[in-house]
Amino acid sequence: MYLYYISKIFFLSTLSFIIAIVCTPLLTHFLYKYKLNKRIRDKKSAPIYHRLHQQKEGTPTSGGMLIWIVTLFLALLFFFLDQIQAIDFLNQFNFLTRQQTFVPLGVMLLAGVVGLIDDWLNIKGVGKHGGGIGIITKLVLYSLLAVIIAAWLYFKLDWDLFHVPFFGNIHLHWIYFPVVVLAVVSTAFATNEIDGLDGLAGGTLLVAFAAYGIIAFSQGKFDLACFCGVISGALLSFLWFNIYPARFFMGDTGSMSLGITLGVIATLTNNIALLLIICFPMVIDTLSVIIQVTSKVLFKKKVFLSTPLHHHLQAIGWPEPKIVMRFWIISGVTAMLGLIIFFIDRLI
Repeated sequence: MYLYYISKIFFLSTLSFIIAIVCTPLLTHFLYKYKLNKRIRDKKSAPIYHRLHQQKEGTPTSGGMLIWIVTLFLALLFFFLDQIQAIDFLNQFNFLTRQQTFVPLGVMLLAGVVGLIDDWLNIKGVGKHGGGIGIITKLVLYSLLAVIIAAWLYFKLDWDLFHVPFFGNIHLHWIYFPVVVLAVVSTAFATNEIDGLDGLAGGTLLVAFAAYGIIAFSQGKFDLACFCGVISGALLSFLWFNIYPARFFMGDTGSMSLGITLGVIATLTNNIALLLIICFPMVIDTLSVIIQVTSKVLFKKKVFLSTPLHHHLQAIGWPEPKIVMRFWIISGVTAMLGLIIFFIDRLI
């Protein structure tokens, strides 16, 4: 049985990679033809950031749509093939099920559309500093999505468990709502924060989805594991074209949709706590922003030259590829540590 599901995950992940590889030149042509270029923050509002990234002005954004469109395409393709039972061999590759993948796929699609609108507003220079949808509006929109997820789990599945490694499950009752909202929204915004250098978000997300795919597989959630595999395959293709120097940026349509989806998967596997370890680079990047903002408000001083942390490292002279590679290494190590904790926890 396990061999069958491993083969299924491998096939779907590989197919996702191939389709994304084939579609990327078409997407690149579309982005460049219609000049869907990201606006770099101006010198007045962010002088250090502008100095470090002004050469990237004109690079297209919204390339992250490649990932959720490919995932949506494969999910619907094999779902309908299974419904019509057209080809017996292909029926077995359906991974879209109400119990495991309807919610994360739906959330990914909704967040992707919101992110796409945000990217479009950024391209047109709408919003504060031409940055698209405001932070408060984003927070409200993604919090509403997280509330819907929590409500579905709590009322539909009667689920309010929060697993703490080595301590077991805790019934949170109504507190489950704010915990899920905090976890999902925080993961979305942390992913958005780390999406600042070429390939940085793509690499850390690839490792995180692969790790949660392994967790889902070990729990017998094979369709969810396939879902993680499909996303990983598309992410690998995205990275192929967007290691330094990037051909196009992921944009909010990619980072926010993938971040919120990762938070949902962590919730569905009842391993929200492991996000802090598996996604450690995102955690330290987000903490650097919180520290910077707090220090500026309370003490009128900056702790870092620029935030998130990867921009500070860039400002003190680290080359962009070196920062990205080292964050990838840290991602691999912390994801492995998270998996070790997960499996030891299962044994005791």
